[in-house]
Amino acid sequence: MSNDTIEMDLQERTVIRKGLQGLRASGMVPAVIHDHGKQSIHVMGSFIQLNKAFASAGKHHPVQLSVGSKKHLAMIKDVDYEPAKHIMRHVVFQAIKQDEEVEAEVPIVFKDTEIPAEKLSLLVLKQLDRVQVKALPGNLPDELIVDPSSLTDVGDHLTVANLQIPDGVILLTDPIIQIAIVEQPADQIAAADAAAADLAADADQPEAEGIPAEHGEDTPQDTQAPEDQPGGKKQFEPKGE
Repeated sequence: MSNDTIEMDLQERTVIRKGLQGLRASGMVPAVIHDHGKQSIHVMGSFIQLNKAFASAGKHHPVQLSVGSKKHLAMIKDVDYEPAKHIMRHVVFQAIKQDEEVEAEVPIVFKDTEIPAEKLSLLVLKQLDRVQVKALPGNLPDELIVDPSSLTDVGDHLTVANLQIPDGVILLTDPIIQIAIVEQPADQIAAADAAAADLAADADQPEAEGIPAEHGEDTPQDTQAPEDQPGGKKQFEPKGE
């Protein structure tokens, strides 16, 4: 886990529902802090500040919130974006305690090493980019590492079970879920199919020699006897007496 402390100043807000559009137009983002069954705290922060905090903390790093004179240790649980413009429009924080385990969403990162499959121009398709874990706030990792050096041939894959899990962290995501798999690129598949089709077509062609044609120059022609040919002379054998 990174020891960097992420801090953020928020303001309490009274604006709700219909008034939120005007609040967002002023560069502020509405947010809420949930606190273990206590009354939720409605807050707001600047768009720039909240975007920066989410980029650093994600959903796995505790954030120290200051709301007036009160402080809250929290995790970002959800961020809602406007679909078309991908602009942050609401943030949900969950208050936590240092001595209580929390669930978090941790990114998966490939170990910085050579991937044999890529050297063979094969495609390494990533299927999962984060997993769910449980740990004390101080034990939450910023990322989980997986070693891709075993990806060599088509069909080779990595699963959640291949992740390097630190002590004090409980993995909640099913270990059999695939993280990445090696596939053959579409252009290689197309080339292989075309080559196979050419071989099949060649195999269907008759041999050029040894197969008589039904009609044509190779068909034996009937010949006329010399005497039946125009201008031909008939040959006589002498008769005996």
